Amino acid sequence: MQTLSLTAKTLTRDAFSPYGDVIEISEDNEQFPINYGRTQRHHALATVQLQEANDSAIISVFCSRPIVLPFRAEVMERHPKGSQAFMPLGSSPYLVAVAPAGEFNPESVELFLARPDQGVNYHQGTWHHYSLALDTPSNFLVIDRQGSGENCDEVELSPPLEFRLEAPA
Repeated sequence: MQTLSLTAKTLTRDAFSPYGDVIEISEDNEQFPINYGRTQRHHALATVQLQEANDSAIISVFCSRPIVLPFRAEVMERHPKGSQAFMPLGSSPYLVAVAPAGEFNPESVELFLARPDQGVNYHQGTWHHYSLALDTPSNFLVIDRQGSGENCDEVELSPPLEFRLEAPA
């Protein structure tokens, strides 16, 4: 079997919308001043999805080691019972690999390059790769589901997918 090579595209709201939300400051956001005009609130940039009434949204920090490109992805995962949001806490870009919810198809995987000021919220059931830090160790604020039952399905990629920033020469 031959390895499928993917080149990263720019992360935009439109391109990412089948998979979730891009969390970023934009003039298009619903926004308004709060705190006596000292703060501008960019409101409801993403919605936390929780499947069960007893589920709760939790906040964690993931500390990710950087990958070396080209990177061979050997697994993808999804969270069938809730969304999962990642917001970088540093100043390095990172990669986002996603595929539509439902039965996994390796040919449907898309790869995006996210700026350090962009976060992502994976919709419930969206296939994605774990955090893919570039350049330096990176911390991500993560908002996801806590509750009963398993909430992480994984699929092994055979052959692996190869992630690149630029197309091979």
